[in-house]
Amino acid sequence: MSELPSSARVVIIGGGAVGASALYHLAKAGWTDCVLLEKNELTAGSTWHAAGNVPTFSASWSIMNMQRYSASLYRELGALVDYPMNYHITGSIRLGHSKERLQEFKRVVGMGRYQGMDLDILSPEEIRSRYPFLETHDLTGALYDPYDGDIDPAQLTQALAKGARDLGAKIIRFCPVTAARRENDEWVLTTPKGEIRCEYVVNAAGYYAREVGKLFGRDVPMMVMSHQYMLFEEIPELAAWTKEVGHKLPLLRDVDSSYYLRQEKSGMNLGPYEKNCRAHWVTEDDPMPEDFSFQLFPDDLERLEWYLNDAVERVPILGTAGLSRVINGPIPYAPDGNPLIGPMPGVPNAFEACVFTFGICQAGGAGKVLAEWITEGQTEWDMWSCDPRRYTDFAADPDYCVAKGMEIYGHEYAMHFPKHYWPAGRDKKLSPIHDRIAALGAQFKPYNGWERAMWYAKPGDDTSEESTQTWNREGPWNPRIREECLAVRDAAGILDLPGFSRFRVKGEGATEWLSTLTTGKLPKPGRIGLAYFADDKGRIVTEMSVMMLADDFLFLITAATAQWHDRDWLLKHMPADAKFTLDDVSDAFTCQILTGPKSRDILAEVTDADLGKGWLTHQSAQIAGIWCQLVRVSFAGELGWEIHTKVEDTPAVFDAVWAAGQKHGLKPFGMEALDSLRIEKGYRAWKGDLSTDYTVLQGGLQRFVDWGKPDFKGKAALEREKQQGVAKRFVTLVVASGDCDAPYMSTLWHDGQVVGETTSGNWGHRVEKSIALGMLRADLAVPGTRVEVEIFGERYPAVVQEDQPLWDAKNERLRA
Repeated sequence: MSELPSSARVVIIGGGAVGASALYHLAKAGWTDCVLLEKNELTAGSTWHAAGNVPTFSASWSIMNMQRYSASLYRELGALVDYPMNYHITGSIRLGHSKERLQEFKRVVGMGRYQGMDLDILSPEEIRSRYPFLETHDLTGALYDPYDGDIDPAQLTQALAKGARDLGAKIIRFCPVTAARRENDEWVLTTPKGEIRCEYVVNAAGYYAREVGKLFGRDVPMMVMSHQYMLFEEIPELAAWTKEVGHKLPLLRDVDSSYYLRQEKSGMNLGPYEKNCRAHWVTEDDPMPEDFSFQLFPDDLERLEWYLNDAVERVPILGTAGLSRVINGPIPYAPDGNPLIGPMPGVPNAFEACVFTFGICQAGGAGKVLAEWITEGQTEWDMWSCDPRRYTDFAADPDYCVAKGMEIYGHEYAMHFPKHYWPAGRDKKLSPIHDRIAALGAQFKPYNGWERAMWYAKPGDDTSEESTQTWNREGPWNPRIREECLAVRDAAGILDLPGFSRFRVKGEGATEWLSTLTTGKLPKPGRIGLAYFADDKGRIVTEMSVMMLADDFLFLITAATAQWHDRDWLLKHMPADAKFTLDDVSDAFTCQILTGPKSRDILAEVTDADLGKGWLTHQSAQIAGIWCQLVRVSFAGELGWEIHTKVEDTPAVFDAVWAAGQKHGLKPFGMEALDSLRIEKGYRAWKGDLSTDYTVLQGGLQRFVDWGKPDFKGKAALEREKQQGVAKRFVTLVVASGDCDAPYMSTLWHDGQVVGETTSGNWGHRVEKSIALGMLRADLAVPGTRVEVEIFGERYPAVVQEDQPLWDAKNERLRA
């Protein structure tokens, strides 16, 4: 048994497939002075009872990348580390029962093609040729993935562990971490075998991640579900077929019925994700045990009866088999079902690689990503979908985590329609005027827990959840969004916008420090401007509005969902001897957007502020005798102001503006209208158009780069790119689309080749056109170039536009 070393560069806590993969990838990167600590044997948690399916399918670009990498790694891992592997690449068939499901499949096929995978759509007749035991009479088609299959989770973990050991890393079993403390910028971890010091620590503790997180003062947003799958005895008909053709059946997923069915030798394995699911270890009479290694929950077959009956109707030979065993084990869930991979929020030199619902198929890619985070400080792919900082304090509520986890589990294979907002765990943070705008018909969606109005329904509009089950542009919302956009165009609109992330930076050297992090010039006192932050590769980390109040006194305003991400970025780069302070004041202030040609007339009735101040200025003022900061900007691209107030003053300010605006045609508008309005202006949205998948220059943000500054983060990389030329460029496209606008990561085609991708798309109600923003091969990013946009499997003509807004190209309305 290995002895515990006194120190290591990295210590990983948890010895499942993910922890072993992280250790292996760190060692591959040359960081061999790393130690993995496991409280029991390797695989003792969720790994040992995992079914071991290895899909590449995902509607998320980043998670598809991660799963694709895993499948590719597993195909060669046995040979790489000289360890026997039971990895069956059977392919998979994912059944579709509706037009909407086939649309989802076609979008994923396009994404997969862009990533180099040959996915395919099968007709019902073609399905039978690959799966002869299947009833297909009610199907619309299927997605075929030739890379899918299953792997032995224990062998996978042991192979990764062997590879890590062979490279020099260490694994200490039966060595739980019982305490953690900081000393001299190091972590000191206490175990029954002694203490170990390290520079970095990784929580890879699976369903125990919340308990481990508490050692570091971190409340991990997660819960634990019980997941059952059933193993069936040999089916003679299946055995004969397999012997005849020489291979197994493809793995079958009936995603609309919510289960997978896999051939297991000559029997079958049925794994449902049932709506009548059960959470574990969440009540006083069901506490989390100190150790649950290699243990299972009792069978709970009544929950599975409907799914078993449905599977037998779909594959009748299943009904001839006897049930041999039921596996019912714990699997962790984050509130959105995605894992947590990346920096531990607010905790120095600590990372998370935990809460994996699909840990086997994601372990390979997760290890790669985690190793990049630690060794390089950045990842190859933008991994915001899995970044732990996508949640803030509201998500630590156990009741919220349970409600969301059960919702995700019961809808594991659900389609994520653009106008559908999941109902569980809502109303975590409410604007002080939530009731007022709800009474006006607001339909809400949460942003970092804050409920924001998406669109405003009128009496008689269908606001049911069922109405949103479509990819189409048209729906009860569409005429209302159009009305809201036209009200902003012709009169004025007001949008309640709680939850902006805000950081107050004040003190000697504050401006000089910020200038070293941003690519461009900072505004002068009394002005506001956009600032872009790049990483060392010149890629877009974030965008903030910088409001300069005075020399060395400024406010940074950024997206609601970016709060912990951007706070960590700023704190990480603050000098240890800083004479200035940085405070997160997000909870103290809120904002309303008043915009449209009548907005100045409305404000003139409620304030004596100087409304002649130009675009990109700000001033302290009073509305109805209450302090506010009037900021002369508009993300909608019309004359307008952001009205920033203290949270408690919101109702009085809103009431005054609302009353004054009625005779001027003031209407409320929501986030859906704002997205339509901003895309007509070519304004970028964070983590869509703006992400670390793109450099600042690729993003078309060269006007925000001050090459004359002595230095700023990312400057050297951007200078190299400027000299060599960019590979792709940001473009605005007008699309001759059908019923749908281009979703994120729709592929762009030219002369039969994939030449780029969209980063966002929407209908522009002022210009009456379907618009897509995207990244296009540089030689094609020329106004007038004709390309095609693949939208749910169909290609539509599109034209590259001039590098200027489609609406109000010269910004005359904006500057009015």
